Amino acid sequence: MQIQLSHPARTIEIKGPKKAKDLLKELNLVVEAHLIIRGNELVTEDEMLYDRDQIEIRPVISGGSPFPLFHSPVTPAPSPASA
Repeated sequence: MQIQLSHPARTIEIKGPKKAKDLLKELNLVVEAHLIIRGNELVTEDEMLYDRDQIEIRPVISGGSPFPLFHSPVTPAPSPASA
């Protein structure tokens, strides 16, 4: 099967059939930290991959901005002394 990897970008050939999780292990990639894509479909770790498949493996990237995209002003509650 043809496998396209990123970070660093490269294409490799690996013989199938094999389970998706076994492919990741063979490539020394952490199963929980990568997505496997066949065509336009995500592949689960227990699905079989075959020689005819074209696979893309992407690292899972998470995180976000320390600042929200939208700021909703917060009005403080009145203190008991000013009520």
